[in-house]
Amino acid sequence: MSRVYNFSAGPSCLPEEVLKECAEEMLDYNGTGQSVMEMSHRSKAYKPIIEHAEAQVRKLMKVPENYKVLFLQGGGSTQFAMVAQNLGIHTGKAAYIQTGVWAKKAAQEAKHLGLTVDIIASSEDKNYSYIPKVEKIEGDYDYAYICFNNTIMGTHYEYIPDTGKIPLVADISSCVLSEELDVSKFGLLFAGAQKNLAPAGVTLVIIREDLITDTPRQGTPTMMCYKTHSDAASMYNTPPCYTIYVLAKVLDWIEKKGGVQAIHKLNVEKADWLYNYLDSSSYYHATAEKGSRSLMNVPFLTKETDAEKAKVINDKFVAEAAKAGLVNLAGHRLVGGMRASIYNAMTLEGVKALTAFMDKFAKENF
Repeated sequence: MSRVYNFSAGPSCLPEEVLKECAEEMLDYNGTGQSVMEMSHRSKAYKPIIEHAEAQVRKLMKVPENYKVLFLQGGGSTQFAMVAQNLGIHTGKAAYIQTGVWAKKAAQEAKHLGLTVDIIASSEDKNYSYIPKVEKIEGDYDYAYICFNNTIMGTHYEYIPDTGKIPLVADISSCVLSEELDVSKFGLLFAGAQKNLAPAGVTLVIIREDLITDTPRQGTPTMMCYKTHSDAASMYNTPPCYTIYVLAKVLDWIEKKGGVQAIHKLNVEKADWLYNYLDSSSYYHATAEKGSRSLMNVPFLTKETDAEKAKVINDKFVAEAAKAGLVNLAGHRLVGGMRASIYNAMTLEGVKALTAFMDKFAKENF
């Protein structure tokens, strides 16, 4: 069977070149006679792998020297807690901008851990279809928190809020390395790997050194302290070795493509092709407002407004698309319709194949 175009929101498609390299090295990595899957994280063979992964993160993201790069476990959901436990230690207050499900869950987790959480802005009034404009954040907050790209709602920050001396925390899981980002404007960035970096299993954390404390909130488990992992160079316990290995290969692939700037140019081209089609269509429309649209996640609906009829049409679209080799296009239940996630590894040819199918489907069902 030939490869399909995988539009999954995560775990997502990986570069075919990377998959082939991993396959070639599955039984014997670099003449060791073993797979990285079997390799001890303390071995001489594995050490260069994780060191290369960190070096590539620093190079491609231009990470300043006063930031630590960590490879952790537990996904973004664990970061919701770790951020609150490690940063919410002075005033116990935090500012959150609520732009979707994940920002809302992060705020709820901080409240659960005893922080005073101020929702300083929200787009819930329009089902999170836009990013509210909050150019400056002031107050006695321990940190301010945003979700930079909202996977479910297909929205994205076109600006970085000015927080002054307040550390800005951002969940960049679904847009990491899709665009250039000034790391120095953030106190902490984190990204689950399963969108743009690697298979699920590792979470990239970039944290400014002055935010790493040995006195987190009372009761914080050892494994939930950034200092634990920083002091041990991400080796306090067994890390997700194979996922980090794949991550390093994906970063090498990005570098070969011309780096983040070149990847971003391609991402803009892909997104423009899809959004232009949607905006000119009389059958489909994008759900995210212009000025807040994600380059990575594109939810869209048909013109059918009756809920029962829309479900039938949506199910038919997803099923027929899959038969045409376009898979994982079902929309999230909170938005409905369909969603095309067009991460770094998705090709322009894949996006063009999608719009060609959409055009055919519209003509047959309008």
